[in-house]
Amino acid sequence: MSQRPVILVSDQEPASARLMCRVLVDEGFAPEAVGDPSLTVERAWTLNPDIIVLDSDGHGDVALDTMRDIHARQTVPVILVGRGASVHEICRGLDAGASDYVARPFRAAELAARIRSIIRRRRHLIEGRRRVGGSTVDLDAGRLVVDGRPVEVGRKEWLILEQLLAAEGRVVWHDELLSRVFGPAYVGDTAFLRVWIARLRRHMGVGAWEEGPIRTDASRAAEAGGPGDRPSEGRPAGGTARAPDTGLQRISEPGPEARRQAAATLTT
Repeated sequence: MSQRPVILVSDQEPASARLMCRVLVDEGFAPEAVGDPSLTVERAWTLNPDIIVLDSDGHGDVALDTMRDIHARQTVPVILVGRGASVHEICRGLDAGASDYVARPFRAAELAARIRSIIRRRRHLIEGRRRVGGSTVDLDAGRLVVDGRPVEVGRKEWLILEQLLAAEGRVVWHDELLSRVFGPAYVGDTAFLRVWIARLRRHMGVGAWEEGPIRTDASRAAEAGGPGDRPSEGRPAGGTARAPDTGLQRISEPGPEARRQAAATLTT
């Protein structure tokens, strides 16, 4: 199953929103439209999209206020779209926190390329194929193959797997996974994350009472390592960790609550 990035389209003009969604579907995305700017913030919170495409035609101040309200609650990237935008308007939007500004008329391929570029940076994606236990993860095609057979994986399980692989040895705390995959509203709900990790294990052919390549540890976070990684090396006491000698940077020191969290470790 190909994993289509979810795009929230906020546009007060229904015809424009339909056209945008049609363009995004053709380019391999899964768009959802919202026509009322006042609903965009709440919908972004519940949907946790990969990117928000926010129309700014004729109501730039409203669009900027909406974007600020979104960013006050979560870190989802926003692309502003406007017709005939001046350099001043483009700079104003970028300075206000937009990840990009696309002026109408635009080419569908260019918009899609800009979206993919932002998504790669946000997810810190690596490319190609990776072996994880008995599974092959095709990051380019968005597919999981177990024992030679393609396995259907839901978007949430896939995003968890992506985050663990993209870490490449860096510690990933449960709250980090919860925020990136499900949205900031789920931060702290470790039991909820465990349910989804259990689903991912099943997709990867791991037995009900086995951990497989995703190991749960009460004092560590989630880690995706390469074949040469030494999972126990380089971790100071108190549940903090740093990658083995791969040139990766140690993450910030977690607070007391983070230290008490259980966590998962992905081994390849």
